Amino acid sequence: MPFNGEKQHVGEDQPRDSDSSRFSESMASLSDYECSRQSFTSDSSSKSSSPASTSPPRVVTFDKVMAAARNLSNMTLVHEIAVNESFQLKQDALPENSLASQVKHIVHQAFWDVLESELNAEPPEYEHAIKLFEEIRETLLSFLTPGGNRLRNQICEVLDTDLIRQQAEHRAVDIQGLANYVISTMGKLCAPVRDDDVRELKATSNIVEVLRQIFHVLDLMKIDMVNFTIRSLRPHLQRQLVDYERTKFQEILEETPSKYNIMCYIEVRWK
Repeated sequence: MPFNGEKQHVGEDQPRDSDSSRFSESMASLSDYECSRQSFTSDSSSKSSSPASTSPPRVVTFDKVMAAARNLSNMTLVHEIAVNESFQLKQDALPENSLASQVKHIVHQAFWDVLESELNAEPPEYEHAIKLFEEIRETLLSFLTPGGNRLRNQICEVLDTDLIRQQAEHRAVDIQGLANYVISTMGKLCAPVRDDDVRELKATSNIVEVLRQIFHVLDLMKIDMVNFTIRSLRPHLQRQLVDYERTKFQEILEETPSKYNIMCYIEVRWK
């Protein structure tokens, strides 16, 4: 398939000059206001200092501000995809020596250690392995195009978890054979850039390490698929960008009574 995984570059939308200046003024005044995550209130009139005003303040619920923020986020992402030819997603990576990275490593290692002990037990325990193959099956199916019925049927037949359980009960399940089928299927579905990864899978003899690396390569293939979709959509987004951004910006204005509320939310959200 003609798609490759590359690096993600995230940018920001460039609003019109008048809107940009008004946003800058709002940002400068944010420190003078207190923001609440539950509701955001603004005066119904720009002349809020008038003591004779009897109109109650307009209250914007947190859900409405969240909707406005999603619109703003979507608009930013669409703009970046349309104008940045090198925009790509990449797999998230935690800092190598961070606490989160260490915890993730410990938890994952514990899982694979348990799986290995189950498969080496006498008699072997296959339930966790069967669940892994079930997840692998769904991932492989997600890569198929609507016309890939023959391969779809084959994947469902070979990775039929009910059948695998029946085989396991009679100690007739071939975990290595199932893994080999998965690797072969991945080779048919992956981008050329993943060919070396698939070859490494074929050269790995330890079944637990094979399953572990299968999930790693499948994650990379998911990113490849997303980036392929982004490249396919870019020409369409470029043609529709102006109308899309105009519509989305109007939705933001309608969902919040003032730009102050939008910027107030942004300050709270990213503190």
